[in-house]
Amino acid sequence: MSRMPVMPIDELDERQRRIHDSIVSGKRGGFRGPFHMWVHSPGYLEVLEKVGAYLRYDSALPPRLSEMAILITARFWTAQYEWFAHEPHALKGGLDPAIIAAIAERRRPENMKPDEEALYDFATSLHETHAVSDAVYEAAAAQFGNNGVIDLIGLIGHYTSVSMTLNACEVQIPDGKDLPLSA
Repeated sequence: MSRMPVMPIDELDERQRRIHDSIVSGKRGGFRGPFHMWVHSPGYLEVLEKVGAYLRYDSALPPRLSEMAILITARFWTAQYEWFAHEPHALKGGLDPAIIAAIAERRRPENMKPDEEALYDFATSLHETHAVSDAVYEAAAAQFGNNGVIDLIGLIGHYTSVSMTLNACEVQIPDGKDLPLSA
């Protein structure tokens, strides 16, 4: 059970219900994970959901790469729910299962494509050192352009917030399934 209660739909106020219904009827198709926590602050959820929807569905990065950035962030934070939720999206987006396994095991994936390597180096450097070198930045800019670099930074930042919410509130994986990540 998470630290913060999941609010039953019939207990949501008008604003919370409107946001809930908008999320459920959109591309996400469900109200899960951090949304259950963020709905306690509907103003925050309302703004954050728009950012998250842009980053997931409309960013300059294709799903294979955006989901890779999300998994790198989930692994950095050992955000079990985030990994559980996004590993299927990464597979559907075309990310090689060997890359997913390497990220889960905290090791550098082998045989990455040039865009995956640029993304991996950028995301891991930003997480681990809170900065990126000129060479790492230039490689990312060459692969993704300025728009893509900003969207990548946005993905890393947004999913850091998601990870922090999931971990701080101890949001559990549904149905008692095994944790996907080792500590």
